[in-house]
Amino acid sequence: VAIDGPAGSGKSTTSRLLAHKLGISYLDTGAMYRAVALHFVQNELLTSDENLSSVIDSISIDIKNNSVYLNDVDVSSKIRTQGVSNLVSEVSCLPLVRSKLVEIQRSISRNQSIVIDGRDIGTVVFPNADFKFFVTASIEVRAIRRYEEMKLSDDNIDINQIMKDIRERDRIDSSRSHSPLIKANDAILIDTTDLDIDQQVNRILEIINKQN
Repeated sequence: VAIDGPAGSGKSTTSRLLAHKLGISYLDTGAMYRAVALHFVQNELLTSDENLSSVIDSISIDIKNNSVYLNDVDVSSKIRTQGVSNLVSEVSCLPLVRSKLVEIQRSISRNQSIVIDGRDIGTVVFPNADFKFFVTASIEVRAIRRYEEMKLSDDNIDINQIMKDIRERDRIDSSRSHSPLIKANDAILIDTTDLDIDQQVNRILEIINKQN
């Protein structure tokens, strides 16, 4: 099950709960890109670094029991900070990063049923997925959701700044030349602006059950 969509659309929470209801695995690819961005932040690296290839090769990322590991260290509580959010789109644009993480995503997903969410899952990572959804919501609603999520780890977070950052991230993600954020032609659009999490999950579950 491939679920794509912009930041704050609710796709990660929906995907996690959907996987639980289906009794299959879940993979949060956004968390993987955030882990790479965290590595850049922690090591004061630039995306224009001449040694970028060796930097990417040195990064190890894994997801175990819903926790994100960067070079064997659990960084789940560190990848949702504003600093990481500010850099993740720039890092995600790097072809070297995307190629490495797509390889990891395909390896993790091999030979098992899985719900996997991101921005290019239905178009690039798994174009032949059995089910494809594109989840979206209004900018205002997405900003509120991201604020509620980020304030747990950052007391100084500002919702107006979050809204500005989301607009910019949408622009970057949708216009990048490598694996842009776009709806796959055969993906089903789910607008979650007026839906709570349970309604989002149930709507997708109903579609899967009807088609399965």
